[in-house]
Amino acid sequence: MSDIEPVGEFGSREWCEACAAWSVAELRQANLPRDMAWGFSEVYTHLPERLMLGGREVAGYYILVKDGEISGGDGAPAECLETPGFHITARWAAICNQSGRQYGREGGQQRGVEQQAMYRAMEEYLGRSLELVTHHGPHTWPGEIQAALIRSAYEGGTGYEEGGGLHNVAAKMQKPSPEFVDLPTSSMGVPDFANMTEGQKQRFLKLCAIDAGRRQ
Repeated sequence: MSDIEPVGEFGSREWCEACAAWSVAELRQANLPRDMAWGFSEVYTHLPERLMLGGREVAGYYILVKDGEISGGDGAPAECLETPGFHITARWAAICNQSGRQYGREGGQQRGVEQQAMYRAMEEYLGRSLELVTHHGPHTWPGEIQAALIRSAYEGGTGYEEGGGLHNVAAKMQKPSPEFVDLPTSSMGVPDFANMTEGQKQRFLKLCAIDAGRRQ
């Protein structure tokens, strides 16, 4: 795992391609059942323009296991989105910074707690509910997929608690984004909306593509 280097910002083409390539390589070593059908996609919206250059229309990455083949890459093709598995759409700024942190099970739980605190603070400020991350359909993680992408349990793998697994590999490949340099953040890198100045709150809401003027 020590040979993994940062390749691009969260959601960039370079980072998405690298995440997908690592995942495909791991799954090809996992001897998955040939009749398995499983799709994974993360699509990010409202990215800074610099991350959408070159005619890029969809920011995100996908993994598709189907008909005995394993593929993946930048974007989210319809065939993958239509295959049950794990699919989310998220506003880039809502999950960008904290996605660069490495952690095990306890850290993952702590990130969840801190993200919920951020959501509540934003909703209290705006006076309305928000949906920053959308989950599409029920999530399914077959044991063989978990072993390869989360636990890395096959011979020679590095487990989630030891800094392995898809999340930690993706975090190692992520370069910092300048939008978060001067924002207060939690212990897990989650933007600390409650402790932002008024100007920082307005800027962060704009990053999330939320109309701050519609306060209730």
